[in-house]
Amino acid sequence: MLETLLSQATNGLVLGFLYVLIAVGLSVIFGMLGIVNFAHGAFFSLGAYFAVTLYKSFGWAAVIFAPILVGIVGMIVELLLIRRMYGKDPLVSLIVTFALALFIEALIKLFWGAGGQPFSAPPFLAGFVEYGPILLTKYRLAVLVTTVALLLGLWAFLTYTPFGRILRAGSRDAEMVGLLGINLPRVLTGVFGLGCCIAGIAGLLAAPLWTVTPSMAAGAIMPAFVIVTIGGLGSYLGAIIAGLLVGVVTGLTIQFKPEASAAAMYVLMAIILLVRPRGLFGERWERFE
Repeated sequence: MLETLLSQATNGLVLGFLYVLIAVGLSVIFGMLGIVNFAHGAFFSLGAYFAVTLYKSFGWAAVIFAPILVGIVGMIVELLLIRRMYGKDPLVSLIVTFALALFIEALIKLFWGAGGQPFSAPPFLAGFVEYGPILLTKYRLAVLVTTVALLLGLWAFLTYTPFGRILRAGSRDAEMVGLLGINLPRVLTGVFGLGCCIAGIAGLLAAPLWTVTPSMAAGAIMPAFVIVTIGGLGSYLGAIIAGLLVGVVTGLTIQFKPEASAAAMYVLMAIILLVRPRGLFGERWERFE
């Protein structure tokens, strides 16, 4: 019983870290731009589809470019569409990005078809790793290590680099950043591209674990919104902790009561919001109120 519990909790951590990557990109965009990006799941799907196409055309080494392509698409979207919504009611961005999500899903069906795309883990990551009572596939372990490294790298980037400090300052007082002579529109384009790139990384990593279909965005966007809500809007640390909580709770629920697994994260969200209405690390930012 203990062995099963530990293995399922570990698998839940892997799922949680994937959720964290999706939610962190969503949280970065909201925290820096004030945009509720409902199309975030669609960029997650694009990461998976770009990875499949690059793998078929050029081999495994080329799949690392999939998130970069997603980031470029995100920057183009910001320039053409998102930029017009800054300073407006968040409901406007929610409606527009919801329409954008439907449009991207339609494009995926047009170019790749409505059926699923086969995509397996690399051959060198086949097999299992056993550590005491914990049994985990090598690919899931690689996903765990990769996501931890990416999250640490993103934290260091936002904390210690000049561009990261500009992003954090712009999220609090965009007008002051502009008065300092910094090209804020260019920075915001980079932020949106970064958030989409992170979603693309999550899509790349999830592709061998999930079924690559046009509807896979729905399986990513709702957990991402739940995690951002639990962690606190715009909170990087909150998104990480909430993502791990959701992953472990979902994993354990699948083991003991599979029919309730879809509802588990919503129950967790309701409980936490009853105690902390702003989420675990939510702050009162006048910019959004």
